[in-house]
Amino acid sequence: MESTNLNRRDFFRLAGAAGAGIALSSVSKAALAALPEIVSSETADTHAPLHPDTGRPYNPVVTLNGWSLPWRMNNGVKEFHLVAEPVVREIAPGMKAHLWGYNGQSPGPTIEVVEGDRVRMFVTNRLPEKTSIHWHGQRLPNGMDGVSGLTQPAIMPGKTFVYEFVAKRPGTFMYHPHADEMTQMAMGLMGSWVTHFKNIRSMPVDRDFVFLLNAYDIEPGSYKPKTNTMLNFNLWTWNSRAFPGIDPLVVRKNDRVRIRVGNLTMTNHPMHLHGHEFQVTGTDGGWVPPGARWPEVTTDIAVGQMRAIEFVADEPGDWALHCHKSHHTMNAMGHEVPTLLDVKQDDLVKKISNLVPDYMAMGETGMSEMSDMAAMMDMPLPENTLPMMTGTGQYGAIEMGGMFSTLKVREGLARNDYKDPGPYRHPKGTVASEYSGTDTVPEVNRPPVQHEPAAVELQVRKPQGHGEHSGH
Repeated sequence: MESTNLNRRDFFRLAGAAGAGIALSSVSKAALAALPEIVSSETADTHAPLHPDTGRPYNPVVTLNGWSLPWRMNNGVKEFHLVAEPVVREIAPGMKAHLWGYNGQSPGPTIEVVEGDRVRMFVTNRLPEKTSIHWHGQRLPNGMDGVSGLTQPAIMPGKTFVYEFVAKRPGTFMYHPHADEMTQMAMGLMGSWVTHFKNIRSMPVDRDFVFLLNAYDIEPGSYKPKTNTMLNFNLWTWNSRAFPGIDPLVVRKNDRVRIRVGNLTMTNHPMHLHGHEFQVTGTDGGWVPPGARWPEVTTDIAVGQMRAIEFVADEPGDWALHCHKSHHTMNAMGHEVPTLLDVKQDDLVKKISNLVPDYMAMGETGMSEMSDMAAMMDMPLPENTLPMMTGTGQYGAIEMGGMFSTLKVREGLARNDYKDPGPYRHPKGTVASEYSGTDTVPEVNRPPVQHEPAAVELQVRKPQGHGEHSGH
């Protein structure tokens, strides 16, 4: 995990940004004597939590494969600087995508504030088209809501706008454009926002994670998403990362853990945790009263929703955490592949290989063949493309991709230790294994086949006119 000593660049001052077109809004000219510096990070690592050194205290979150944006205090106002710009994001080792994001990454950095903070957001547009930012779920003045054309002029390329409002309620929120959002969100322009409780003792947890669900349609061999796709995405990601590029969530045994998840894809995602029960404690509408919660192991997150789940990590091990839609735990090349179960393909492969040298038979006995073959040889793939199922564990191929990671519960970790502890060392006798006893497997005992009576032809007469429905 990387430290919070991020790469700092492009310190803008108003005098050096002539022509930046800063929209003054309700902010005084004195407040704009110098813009906040632009802090950027281009790595895909999970950064250590950003502990506040100014402003109200809070317990920070950890952004999975991301980071939190530093701020400055200016006369009691917490000031941030976001830059919308083209970025290069590593989806997983072996694949990079040309996306749009904020401050060097997609999604952009997490914004962390405290209930009651007055927040000033400077937003600079380095995209090739106009944009805006909507602060999803926030209570704020209408003119700060970020819907271009409706509540504000669009932020034109090269311009800087400023938003200012009070973070009125604690919770988990998002930010994203409301300007050509079909293109801009499909290109990865989004980020998380967390407003912490003013009372630091409210709903305390030991580890607090946050990430966004997003999806891309990137043709094998290419780098840029197709922005007109409605449903047929081929890369399902958390914070623009696909397994095995998604970091594990590392916690101490008996930690109380909170995981905040926002969905900015085009479909719902049933998020499933192995080995533990959790409760949904928060939505984008607020925190759920204790009397309204119930235990779950899977919770569905619809489009545009946020969910916060909480549990006590009291079972050590490497526990799967994933979307339960099976095609969402599979990477690119998973679509439009014919089912070839039980089909002998030897002769067919020889013929096709004469025409397509890189052709490879797929799935005579199932898609696990792909994982086995990948372990034995280099599989021919188009440039910049991930295999459908990838990643290995201590017992072989994991056969997962996309929206999948692990919750790693360990004893003896330091309070702020988030480093990957490696594979779990199972106590002796606690790993499922092949049966080695002397008893033979019993035969299947099936009841005798019952001969079904001959089928009876059923004739249906369709109603003719309204009189047929009268009941008379």
